[in-house]
Amino acid sequence: MALTEHELPESAPADIDLRDQQPDAAQRNILDPGFNLTLRPMRYPVFYEMYRNAIKNTWTVDEIDFSDDLVDLQRKLLPAEKHLISRLVAFFATGDSIVSNNLVLNLYKHVNSPEARMYLSRQLYEEALHVQFYLTLLDNYIPDLAEREAAFAAIENIPSIRAKGEFCFKWIDSINHLQSLETKQDRKQFLLNLICFATCIEGLFFFAAFAYVYFLRSKGLLNGLAAGTNWVFRDESAHMNFALEVVNTVRAEEPELFDEDLGNQISTMIREAVDCEYQFAEDVLSEGVAGMSLNDTREYLQFVADQRLAQLGLPTEFGSSNPFGFMELQDVQELTNFFERTVAAYQVGVEGDVAFDEDF
Repeated sequence: MALTEHELPESAPADIDLRDQQPDAAQRNILDPGFNLTLRPMRYPVFYEMYRNAIKNTWTVDEIDFSDDLVDLQRKLLPAEKHLISRLVAFFATGDSIVSNNLVLNLYKHVNSPEARMYLSRQLYEEALHVQFYLTLLDNYIPDLAEREAAFAAIENIPSIRAKGEFCFKWIDSINHLQSLETKQDRKQFLLNLICFATCIEGLFFFAAFAYVYFLRSKGLLNGLAAGTNWVFRDESAHMNFALEVVNTVRAEEPELFDEDLGNQISTMIREAVDCEYQFAEDVLSEGVAGMSLNDTREYLQFVADQRLAQLGLPTEFGSSNPFGFMELQDVQELTNFFERTVAAYQVGVEGDVAFDEDF
């Protein structure tokens, strides 16, 4: 939603003219067909600020040192933990590519805000960076070429990962044929795509994967993987916040779209995502990982899902709490809470671990 002059913080950047904050009522809504190219006057400055914050959060894969991880893989990880990692990196191999394709094919062309498209352009770069990170991860972790090839084909040959792919395509491919959002039904389908993208794929599937990574880090294992995940965590939190801000903007401009039918479809989608991710957890933990039970993992997934529903203004489904103490506050960096919508601190070249608020 556009800010008014009175709502601007006193520290508003010098390159944002306060006169830009008053939206022109004659301009189109954010999902109206077309490509508004005019940045002045700026109708949605919140997206421009998100773009600026993302630039400050720049990192590179070259900063990550995997040398200690190789020692851990060879000498320290138990067989069950090695199985967990093999499944996790196999998911990583294709997960962000699905996200990138959806950005290009379905999201960019329908968000009619030049400020928001600036952010989406930056997000596409970040998704490519994540793909590079996971490529480098697999190249380091899996020296055997045949095994590495199988990991990259996981979406075809590992049932638990294939199920996640099928879930993604079920909910996000429904607008592939739409060249513009002409009807209310078109716009609801777009919202389902965006909400699946933000709350289920980035906001549940990837956040569950992060939990596995930080569980291993809590045992002193795979610090290189954890270091790279810190950066991906920051990016994914911001991506989700952006998508939710688009949803809130549409809600303010076209509240009639957010009817009972849409709410029911979102709740169904998130329940399906929990079931799908739990199937993956059954695979990941199938050999018995000490300290991480299936019951706790299910509770954690339901806890995350409830947070996502609350962010969307929908009733929670599960009433679950977070069973993973290792996801609580661990370091001194002031960062975004996974479940909060405000980016607290960004900085180029931040060093150190991720900090989590206690309600994680």
